[in-house]
Amino acid sequence: MKVLLTGAAGFIGYHTARRLLERGDSVVGLDNVNDYYAIGLKQARLAALEPFSGFRFARADIADPAALAAHAEGNFDAIIHLAAQAGVRYSVENPYAYVHSNVTGQVAIFELAAKLGGLPVVYASSSSVYGANEKVPFSESDRTDHPVSVYAATKRAGELLAHAYRETRGIAATGLRFFTVYGRYGRPDMAPWLFTEAILKGETISVFNNGEMERDFTHVSDIAAGVVAAADRIVANPAETALVYNLGNNNPVKLMEFIAAIERAAGRKARMEMKPKPAGDVLRTYADIALAERDLGFRPVTRLDEGIADFVEWFRGYNG
Repeated sequence: MKVLLTGAAGFIGYHTARRLLERGDSVVGLDNVNDYYAIGLKQARLAALEPFSGFRFARADIADPAALAAHAEGNFDAIIHLAAQAGVRYSVENPYAYVHSNVTGQVAIFELAAKLGGLPVVYASSSSVYGANEKVPFSESDRTDHPVSVYAATKRAGELLAHAYRETRGIAATGLRFFTVYGRYGRPDMAPWLFTEAILKGETISVFNNGEMERDFTHVSDIAAGVVAAADRIVANPAETALVYNLGNNNPVKLMEFIAAIERAAGRKARMEMKPKPAGDVLRTYADIALAERDLGFRPVTRLDEGIADFVEWFRGYNG
C-alpha cells in the first residue's frame, strides 16, 4: 500500500509511519514541523524514519493547497491525515491556530483527496468531541454537540466536513477518536512527559482538580495498530467502514494512579501541588471500543505499568 501521511513528524504520525514501513508499505510523509513544541523532538522522529527505503518526507503546511499538491504526486491508495494543531489548553490562548490547521487544513486535505481521484481518507479526531458527557463509556452514537474547548469544536468540525465530502464528492472517510495517547516520542506538553521530567528532577508537579480526574490512557503502539487497521479496511471495503471509531484503552485510570505508575518506573516519589481544573478539561474519558473491535480487530494489549515503564526508560535515554 502507498500512503500519503500528514503529521509524519508528530507523535502518532511517527508511530503510524513506522508501523506501515516495517510491514513494507510506502509512505510519503508531510509535516510543517512547527514550533508548538521542541522542533528537535520532531526531527528525532523523522531521523528514525529516514533509514526506511519506502519513506519520503516533504515539509508542507496542510492548510496550503498548493503546497499539498506539489508533494502529492504518484498513485496513492489512501490518505492518513494525522496533522493537526494539538493541545486542549493552548486552544484557549490561540484559537486561530486551531481553525487554520484543524478546519482549513481538513478542507484542503479533502479537496486534495477529490483531485487525486477520490482517495479514501483516515483522519484523526479526538475523544474531546464528547465534551462533558456524563454517560460512560463514550460511544460513537453519543451526542457530540457540546464541546468544552475550541480544540474539541474544531475536531468535531472536521468530522462534519468529512461527512459533507462523503455526501457531495463521494469520498470515503473514517475519523478516529483518540483517547489520551502516551508512549515513546510523546509530546512535551502532555502529562506523561511533564510528570516524568519533574519527578526525575525532584520538582513539583501540578495536579489539577485534586487529582479527581480519569483518563483512558492508551499506548501509542495500540493506537498505531488501530490507524493502520482502519486504513486497510477503508481501502478494501469503504462502503462498510464506519464514519468514526473510538480508539481507546476501554479502561479509565484515576490521575493519582497514573502518577503512581510514573513514580514506580522512576523510582522516586512525586512532589505535588493541587490546582483547580483548567478551562477546557473534562473530568473523565472512557472509550467504548466495541465497534473498532468488530470492524478493525482493535484490542489494546499494553498495560499501563508496562507502557509507562517503557516511556520512562525512553525519556531517560532521550534526555541524557
